[in-house]
Amino acid sequence: MIAMPASARTDAFALSGGVTQPVHALADAVRETVWVDIGMDGDRDGVSDRVAADIVRPQTTAKVPVIMDASPYYSCCGRGNESERKTYDSSGRPVGFPLYYDNYFVPRGYSVVLVDLAGTNRSEGCVDVGGRSDVTSAKAVVDWLNGRGKGYSGKTGGTEVAASWSTGAVGMIGKSYDGTIANGVAATGVDGLRTIVPIGAISSWYDYYRGDGMAFRRGGPSGLARTVEGGGRSDCGHAKTVLDQGTAANGDVTPMWVDRNHVPNAGKVKASVFVVHGLGDMNVMTLHFGQWWDALAKNGVKRKIWLSQTGHVDPFDFRRAEWVRTLHRWFDHTLLNVANGIDTEPMADVERSPDRWSTDKVWPPASKLTAVRPQPGSAAGLGKLSTQAAPAGKTEQFTDNGQTNEYSWALQPNAASPSRVLFTTGNLANELRLSGTGSVTVTASSSTPSAHLTAALVHYGPNTIRDYRGSGEGIRTLSTESCWGENRDGDDACYRDTATTTKQVDHEVLARGWADLSNYSSLSSSQPLQPGQSYTMTFRLSALDHVIPAGHQLAVIIGGTDNSYIAAPSRLPKITVDLSRTSFDLPLVGGLPAAGGESAPAARDGLPAPTALPNGER
Repeated sequence: MIAMPASARTDAFALSGGVTQPVHALADAVRETVWVDIGMDGDRDGVSDRVAADIVRPQTTAKVPVIMDASPYYSCCGRGNESERKTYDSSGRPVGFPLYYDNYFVPRGYSVVLVDLAGTNRSEGCVDVGGRSDVTSAKAVVDWLNGRGKGYSGKTGGTEVAASWSTGAVGMIGKSYDGTIANGVAATGVDGLRTIVPIGAISSWYDYYRGDGMAFRRGGPSGLARTVEGGGRSDCGHAKTVLDQGTAANGDVTPMWVDRNHVPNAGKVKASVFVVHGLGDMNVMTLHFGQWWDALAKNGVKRKIWLSQTGHVDPFDFRRAEWVRTLHRWFDHTLLNVANGIDTEPMADVERSPDRWSTDKVWPPASKLTAVRPQPGSAAGLGKLSTQAAPAGKTEQFTDNGQTNEYSWALQPNAASPSRVLFTTGNLANELRLSGTGSVTVTASSSTPSAHLTAALVHYGPNTIRDYRGSGEGIRTLSTESCWGENRDGDDACYRDTATTTKQVDHEVLARGWADLSNYSSLSSSQPLQPGQSYTMTFRLSALDHVIPAGHQLAVIIGGTDNSYIAAPSRLPKITVDLSRTSFDLPLVGGLPAAGGESAPAARDGLPAPTALPNGER
């Protein structure tokens, strides 16, 4: 790609066509590890913990900005579609840097810093799954890059090392846990962090493991800690105990969960934020980006967003060329102050159908939370949606059998079911776009002291979508490769190509939310329900952006235990819903269209229920 002399250049970067060009030889780049003191003693050995920051930077006398990916996965699980891990030479110097960031960006005048979170790979300390240790692992490196922290040449002892080569401008990027760390560091308000690019990232760890009083059927934080530690470190057992003791089994919010919620600290964020998320992501569900985005917007943070139809997939694997081009311009603008206009372009790219994208100047695009209300229908359990409240005293009933889920409830919308109630718009006269994050307010009584509630939005009508519930979550990996950046010994820039996988469906669950009615007064404390007494509870729906064509239908389903995600209570209740005091606040663009017909289509071919939720995300 380039032929540069081994001697250092005196300029950091060169522009052509409005973007930085590859002017530094990757083969000549400086590769080193600096051990950064995080000011904590998580492993209780009496010595302040140091985390490993593996660095590759261009051979230049000019100062350069930093692209950072802080991760717990560099040794246990790997990064990217090919699960790349870090590699080292016989002296411990880093050789293989996972992903393409070093291959592509170092020749263009950036340094790339890959940080092992405390307790993982070569770092000291203990993993605390989103807590102070995790976040400080990366924040301390940002501080060191800005001359405020201490770095050393060795894991213990060694000489102090200064980041004299750094401009102090840092951009954090990463998918899943890595992007979650970026969110957490940004929420500290640390100086020098110019931008973050969280991809499929968590905004609140409570909402990864819980849902408005409900405990999801996935492993707990201590299990994830053992995984990323490579099986569990013997000197970090106390940290697992803290995680286990800090999580209430019944889904209540505890102080530990509060400490791992970044959303309330969105007002501290100084960095710009480029969010990427799959609308079909059932690992890190879309509520995470929705609530984070809304909080950032309220605080005036500069933002950009990509929403795909995939599941938990990196944009490098669903829109590769356009992603690299966009990310390149984003880092040029935010870290090098290049006036390339990316900040004035449309805020949002949304995948409307497989590989067909649209843009919005602002996201959400003038959507408004609209109260859509259930009305009784001509048959019990089958009603209508309206902007008008149902007459007082109108109710619907269902029985939680503990064996069904949102996917089975969505089948046969014309038939009553004893385990759910369904309300539909009828065939829409005009298309309907839902864009943003909604909520559900249900007033209900239970025959037992505990009751689970599930709400699901369903689009009825034939459609071609990415197969985000399939094995590749909307993509398949090919045998061919494409290269993105410069190759060097031990670290090539070539990655296997991917292709879109699609599925023909006649209905699709668009958004969902779960709640334990026992938490009606507080998510921090559950209370036994009095049988027959009505309680009102508002709970959140996952974020979405979806267009329902004219002639298709929107339906809302209310059920009990969704056994795809949560376990049933010990006693299964009959639940009575008060329709006049139940409503769905939906993010509608242009309001609710009139119905052009009454009967819902048959629904046979949707996406299957998951066999199990992931135990830890990556």
